[in-house]
Amino acid sequence: MDRQGTALALFAVALAVAIVVAAVTTLERVNTRQAANDAPPGTTGLARPHPPLDRAPGEPIQKER
Repeated sequence: MDRQGTALALFAVALAVAIVVAAVTTLERVNTRQAANDAPPGTTGLARPHPPLDRAPGEPIQKER
C-alpha cells in the first residue's frame, strides 16, 4: 500500500469507530423520559405555561356548523 492507501484505510477505520460509538451512545438514551413539571436545572425560568383553552374537556376544538 502506498501512503494514500494507508491514510484512507486509517480514516475509514476511524470513521467506522465514530459511527459505532455514536450509535451506541444514542441507543442508550432512547425512551428516557422525565415526567415532572419542574424546570430542569440550568434554565432561566422565563417560560410560562400555555393559557387554558376556551373550551370544556371533551368539547370538539372546532364546532360543527
